[in-house]
Amino acid sequence: MEVLQFSEAQLGAYLGSFLWPLFRIMGFIMVAPVIGSQLVPARLRIVVAVAVALIISPLLPAMPAVEALSLAALVIVAQQVLIGVALGFFLQMVFQTLVLAGQMIAMQMGLGFAAMMDPSNGVSVTVVSSFYLMFVTALFIALDGHLVMVEVLVDSFYTMPIGDNTGFLLSPVMAIVNSISWIFASAMVIALPAISALLITNFAFGIMTRAAPQLNIFALGFPVALLFGLALIWLTLPMLADSASALFTEAFLSIRDFTGP
Repeated sequence: MEVLQFSEAQLGAYLGSFLWPLFRIMGFIMVAPVIGSQLVPARLRIVVAVAVALIISPLLPAMPAVEALSLAALVIVAQQVLIGVALGFFLQMVFQTLVLAGQMIAMQMGLGFAAMMDPSNGVSVTVVSSFYLMFVTALFIALDGHLVMVEVLVDSFYTMPIGDNTGFLLSPVMAIVNSISWIFASAMVIALPAISALLITNFAFGIMTRAAPQLNIFALGFPVALLFGLALIWLTLPMLADSASALFTEAFLSIRDFTGP
């Protein structure tokens, strides 16, 4: 009976074809939205990362032949983790755009004090931000955003191959980090209609106070601003869906540009 024998080089190549992609995939999944939230146990995220690595590893380009316990191997591990975390962090910041927009609207309508614990991030946010985050998460899954995330991750292995140290701390990763500024501008654009309407409402209450000083502006203005703000949130939901969809599209296109050749 013939026994299969593997040389050290062959065994290292087989392990490398699975382990090198696994580090990038695991770094991405640990930070990416939806699957990387605290609602998903860490063990489940590891299982998903291993499953994705097993599926896509035969489809990836040839891996570099590097000794397992060497400085070059440590550099590759750090590179893959950094790339995966950077890609996941960028998509996570897209979700935080809606949280920031909700914070702006809540402060204007008087709900800044109504905060609750966000179980997905483990921080305290306003109820409007929590509602926006749940809305955009459902929209993201409905638009197959989770599948596009995997597609973008697989494409990154071709545009930023493993072992290419020229992009370790250069343009791709740094471009993703430097592009975060447009997220704050997007949050302002999303919240601008509601903020403008609430500002006009507060300005009208200011004129009423000057015309009739005997009116109690705090007793009258707070419930009116609150009801008006809730009505604006309801009226702007279709626009929010379109804005979030456009934001996801722009984010994925930006990632493709960043990881492109």
